[in-house]
Amino acid sequence: MSKVKKPEIDEEARILAEKVFAHDAKDEDERDEISPFDMADDCPIGQLEMQHHLIDRKSKESTSKRLKIIMRAKEIGTSVPVIQVPEATQSTVSAVHMVQPSYADVPEFQRVTITGDYASGVTVEDFEVACKGLYKALTIREKYMRLSFQRFCRTTAHFLRTMDSEKWREGNEVHPVFTQSTKAGKDPFSPKDLPENLGYVCKMKDGVIYIYANDESVKRNEPKDLPYPDLPTFIDDMNFLIALIAQGPVKTYAHRRLKFLNSKFNLHEMLNEMEELKEVKSNPHRDFYNVRKVDTHIHAAACMNQKHLLRFIKNSSKLDPDRVVSTCKDQKLTLKELFKKLKLNAYDLTVDSLDVHAEVASDLEDAKYQHAEPRLSIYGRSPDEWTKLASWFIMHRVYSPKMKWMIQIPRIYDIFRAKNFIPHFGKMLENIFMPIFEATVNPQDNVKLSIFLKHITGFDSVDDESKHSGHMFCIKSPKPEEWNMPKNPSYSYYLCYMYINIMVLNNLRNPVLQYLYFLTQLPIALSPLSNNSLFLEYAKNPLPEYLRKGLMISLSTDDPMQFHYTKEPLMEEYAIAAQVFKLSTCDICEIARNSVLQSGFSEQEKAHFLGPNYRQEGPAGNCIQKTNVAQIRMAYRYETLCYELNLIKEGLKVLE
Repeated sequence: MSKVKKPEIDEEARILAEKVFAHDAKDEDERDEISPFDMADDCPIGQLEMQHHLIDRKSKESTSKRLKIIMRAKEIGTSVPVIQVPEATQSTVSAVHMVQPSYADVPEFQRVTITGDYASGVTVEDFEVACKGLYKALTIREKYMRLSFQRFCRTTAHFLRTMDSEKWREGNEVHPVFTQSTKAGKDPFSPKDLPENLGYVCKMKDGVIYIYANDESVKRNEPKDLPYPDLPTFIDDMNFLIALIAQGPVKTYAHRRLKFLNSKFNLHEMLNEMEELKEVKSNPHRDFYNVRKVDTHIHAAACMNQKHLLRFIKNSSKLDPDRVVSTCKDQKLTLKELFKKLKLNAYDLTVDSLDVHAEVASDLEDAKYQHAEPRLSIYGRSPDEWTKLASWFIMHRVYSPKMKWMIQIPRIYDIFRAKNFIPHFGKMLENIFMPIFEATVNPQDNVKLSIFLKHITGFDSVDDESKHSGHMFCIKSPKPEEWNMPKNPSYSYYLCYMYINIMVLNNLRNPVLQYLYFLTQLPIALSPLSNNSLFLEYAKNPLPEYLRKGLMISLSTDDPMQFHYTKEPLMEEYAIAAQVFKLSTCDICEIARNSVLQSGFSEQEKAHFLGPNYRQEGPAGNCIQKTNVAQIRMAYRYETLCYELNLIKEGLKVLE
């Protein structure tokens, strides 16, 4: 297998990352719960940096750089088509170039323009450090998304090519391939379209599955030439990001930019709210109820609400009492026998093993404009989990054109190891990935699993995110086959080996962190009602703040059985969020559009839901007749993202 080109090891980043990790682990039980994106007013790093800045600003070098950036800042604009003001109307004293973006179908609206100093709100030195670090972080994100055939924000990619003095080409863009929903009248479980066996051999080594042409290639240790990131590269990139988010100048810069984005949206809303409302109201035959929306995070085991479950139990006890619902020590029990054994009636019974997914899918199909991506669990305890899940999926014909499925992998190695279910972490990885590799290379030998995989769009890693791992993943960490201790590996350890195997599989099949989420338009699924019951009051949910800053958020239900009361839990999420946070029609339609973009539905389905040009940047990619999102809002989002990327671009020019 060919390896991704490995950069030089940044020893300074590694040392700083280890210090940050050690500090976090030491103070875990003592420190207050604060946002990892905010910087406290009494932050010692901030105070120390400010002292240095006051001294450095007096230097001649700082003065010359500041003058250089001031002149460049006057020319910062977006990279969208512009209308130049004639030279005769410009002052001969000022070097400011007045530019105004122009679009084909966007009504006139009021824009917020920042003039004067270099518009970043920090010192020249901090500006340089922040731009350099953010640029490298963006290139790391793009690299990993491209290697695993995942979509990367087109606008950000365009600016990265410009910073590299290259030309962006649409043909170089990577798009994930998702199976289109089966057309009406055709069998979604038909094996007719499965490809022939490739005859490849799969072997796991050091936690990574290698593909060989045949047994002879295995003996010669000659795997197929597939790209993958090696361990040192992954760890170097991880150390850089850990060091970056702890760097004082970068934290200050990102914190100020996020505050600016928040305030800028408030101004935009104040100036253009009525124009957006006017544009939305003039859109015929479309409102929030009939725009497409996807539940981007929902667990299949609890995808029905409490009333639905109770109704199903009552109906099953009356209409199908002889169905086998439980197997205990090779003894099969029908629903009627289970009632009798537990001394319960239909009104008292509570179980989580009854199959009601078909009814939930039917409800979604009745609600034409709602879709869902439920999660199914694979634990890695045994190699036959995939086969059992695929058999269940096909036997019960758990299919709906309104649903795509994701696989969630709980990070519970420590529990399995304590019970001696698996000898080491490598065996857990093998149980998770080997079956789907074998189904990919030899689909005719794994028909059910191959059919099931057509309906799977991605993986999700789940656990208690509040727990801090005592192990820092580094080059000296044990290999998966050597990790036989009862302690659970760190989150980064899990993610590294999950990513590498998923990337090889996809190739075979063909305040700093939050700012980076904005710059890359990284999808975020929020579940305010679920969070409200578990750990975060509804009024304190960051949803409105994220929306104002321009992060790509969507709403999800997470667990309707526990947290929702109506037949349409996703609409319940939107309705409550709109009321509590006073969201406008344009706001909730924008969130709904985001949910479709970040879902696993096919290109053809997304084009049908959002319009044929949905992949284009800015207003050109928005079909208001389908999304009900005002073109003014789309223009604002696009111009704001371009402005922030332009700032980083200008910061890199200073370093030249």
